[in-house]
Amino acid sequence: MKSFVPFLAAFFLAAAPVLDAAAAAAARNHPAKTRAATKAKAAKAKPARSKPVKFAPVVKKVVAPVVAVGAIGAIDYAGEQVNFSEWQAVRDFIDEMVARHGLDRGELEATMRQVRFVESAVQLVKPAPPGKPKNWQAYSARFIEPIRINAGVRFWNENAAALARAEAIYGVPAEIIAGIIGVETVYGRDTGRFRVIDTLTTLAFAYPEAPNQAARSVFFRTELENALLLARHEKIDPFTLLGSFAGAVGLPQFMPGNILKYGVDFDGDGRVDLRGSTSDAIGSVANFLIEHGWNPRDTGPAVIPAEVAPHRAWESLLERGLAATLTPSELQAAGVSAATPLTADRLYGLVDLQNGADPTEYWVANDNFFAITKYNRSYFYAMSVIDLGRAVRAARLLQGL
Repeated sequence: MKSFVPFLAAFFLAAAPVLDAAAAAAARNHPAKTRAATKAKAAKAKPARSKPVKFAPVVKKVVAPVVAVGAIGAIDYAGEQVNFSEWQAVRDFIDEMVARHGLDRGELEATMRQVRFVESAVQLVKPAPPGKPKNWQAYSARFIEPIRINAGVRFWNENAAALARAEAIYGVPAEIIAGIIGVETVYGRDTGRFRVIDTLTTLAFAYPEAPNQAARSVFFRTELENALLLARHEKIDPFTLLGSFAGAVGLPQFMPGNILKYGVDFDGDGRVDLRGSTSDAIGSVANFLIEHGWNPRDTGPAVIPAEVAPHRAWESLLERGLAATLTPSELQAAGVSAATPLTADRLYGLVDLQNGADPTEYWVANDNFFAITKYNRSYFYAMSVIDLGRAVRAARLLQGL
């Protein structure tokens, strides 16, 4: 079984950095498309409903329609002025925000008039075309590489006290927290430069045709609602919230709803700041994992290499979702043997990491692995977090830290 070790060797041998610019390239290269049909469909959409949240009174001011180049950087797109405030679905959304949360109608209408349609966000949420097989080793190489390992060592050294405190309070190892922040943003180096209000509005009311279009539209309308509530709560101009093309914010790339639910004021300054406070980011990642099933009592590895029998009775075990549901005896009966003994009273799942034309890797995973998949619903993602965290920890040890 392959692990982070070959990539740790690359940490000492690689001579040139590897930059991950796929999202930026896609945003630049996707062609524009006609808006008329999209607007017509969006006008029929109905906004999501959620429970009211009470926050401080709204700060009344008209925001500028552009983001200045400076401390917060330049936006990643030009966008198109479409006057969302004229779309019936948006007007219905405004009505609900006023009724449920007491937002000022005039201010909200002024905001929606300034929101821009982001074509690149529409293109980037579309699923990848079928045909190319999944390749775990190729995926992993994007994240377990010298730039992130070096940055991870610096991040851990600079935030050792906060990481140790989060581990003590929540029971989430420092290397897992460091792994998530490293995979998400290279430790704050790339937190995204899309205006969150623009991308969330675009995806809420003009999500592209897809089998899950209705559900995803509801999701993004809810996140737009959360973003506006977050801006009011923090007393900030909503257009200063920058993030990914999908609306994720800060070092750990939390969606606005997750900031409201799981954000932690870990530095004690009275506010949750995932954009500027590494301590808040660290505490919030640990809190998110605990709230999504991380088991602090399970201090062993989250994944264990496994071998599978040639009779393939174990194949049905791969369709159990992102949860640990199998006993060790069930795994053994199906022909799965773990490299180290499994705890009899714990549940596990069987994980397959496909490698294109090369043999698939199989692992047995516990609750903690699946807690990471709640951050991003992908086996590849969770394994990359684990491997990057291990590589950073090993690099620190080699430096005597």
